[in-house]
Amino acid sequence: MLLNYMEMLLYLFVNTAAVIIAAYLLPGVTLNSMWTGVVVAIIIGVVMTFIRPVLVALTLPINIITLGLFSFVINAALILLVANIVQGFQVASFWWALLFSLILSLVSSLLFSVVTPS
Repeated sequence: MLLNYMEMLLYLFVNTAAVIIAAYLLPGVTLNSMWTGVVVAIIIGVVMTFIRPVLVALTLPINIITLGLFSFVINAALILLVANIVQGFQVASFWWALLFSLILSLVSSLLFSVVTPS
């Protein structure tokens, strides 16, 4: 049980760091504070866990036709949704949201590969 809490805290820490790094790298994405980064990481986790699978299932024909590239559009739309929900997190446009989601996944993958033991 304790290990699960530790894994959740590690996951939250890595995702928060990835959100802060991605927002720092992109001029079209702004965070007001580090605590806003924590909230954004939590909300992105919840949205990607519960809403994204439903959207992927609903848009499956488009996703098949575009060979999976429509998933990037879904991710960007969900980032814009999170930006509308969380005060202090602004994304300038759809294209910044798309780039943010790509950099976020790259940075979090890199951080997880460094932090978790093989």
